[in-house]
Amino acid sequence: MKRYVLLSGGVGGAKFALGLSRVLDPAQLTVIANTGDDFRHLGLAISPDLDTLMYTLAGVVDGETGWGRRDESWNCLAALGELGGEAWFRLGDRDLATHLLRTQWLAAGDSLTAVTRQLCARLGVAVNLMPMSDASIRTILDTDAGTLEFQDYFVRRRAEPRVSAIRYAGATEAPPAAALASLLTDPELAAIFIAPSNPWLSIDPMLAIPSLKAALRSTAAPVIAISPVVGGRALKGPTAKLMAELGLPVTAGTVARHYGNLLDGYILDHIDGNEATALVDAGLAVAVAHTVMDSLEDRIQLAEFALGFAERGFAEQGVSEQAFIAPDPAGGG
Repeated sequence: MKRYVLLSGGVGGAKFALGLSRVLDPAQLTVIANTGDDFRHLGLAISPDLDTLMYTLAGVVDGETGWGRRDESWNCLAALGELGGEAWFRLGDRDLATHLLRTQWLAAGDSLTAVTRQLCARLGVAVNLMPMSDASIRTILDTDAGTLEFQDYFVRRRAEPRVSAIRYAGATEAPPAAALASLLTDPELAAIFIAPSNPWLSIDPMLAIPSLKAALRSTAAPVIAISPVVGGRALKGPTAKLMAELGLPVTAGTVARHYGNLLDGYILDHIDGNEATALVDAGLAVAVAHTVMDSLEDRIQLAEFALGFAERGFAEQGVSEQAFIAPDPAGGG
């Protein structure tokens, strides 16, 4: 049975994860979640990207926001605000149950991997979802408002401060989740996908774990990223703003060059098809498709396309230097 791995952040990555889950047998897919966003709030262990992926795959995510639980209520948060508590991080009543159990199980000595497995089982998630590491890793940003932890920057301050540098505290000492080593050397592993998540805030925390990055570089399976930038704009979140603040051109090609020789293949949106030739010349197999996932059908179609590209674009040993161009469903060629 062919197996696939997806490296993913939250909302944007969860859309692609859902598409893959609808195409593949659950036993074929492992989703590795970014935990650089994790933090303690009101004494609770919060894992935003893990939860977004879990709720999405379980079919209980809020369809409007892309995060949190569907049919949520906010009574606890309202009461917390009335009492003068910190209410800037929106925890819904249903969502609180997840954090309460996670905190309880972690305190009892379970690993984050084991806790995630238990929560997924109780929500009916058959896909193997796991954190990038059981160790604590924190995304820290240097900004014009000072040094900020991720949630302070992203939620409390709405990503408004200007970012000058990013680091991942604890990553260099952290081991990847225990099951990852055997997974990435599995002879049945057919491809590793990097979701269209923020490279600097969602994917780089994983790549900052030295042994995980080394395993990705040495794996026999092709590593294929999907661009989070379409037509000079980010599909979700502050990716474009962050790139500009770091002095980088806001293009799909910039993201591919950021990942560098980690990649074997890259999927662009049709809008950015003019960037394909330069990337092919740099040694990448490049595919051009409709990558904006507004509907469930979009997510499934992109997943099918990516799986096909992984098979056709790398049918022969080594990297194909011919762009694989898909027809534009919108009729653009």
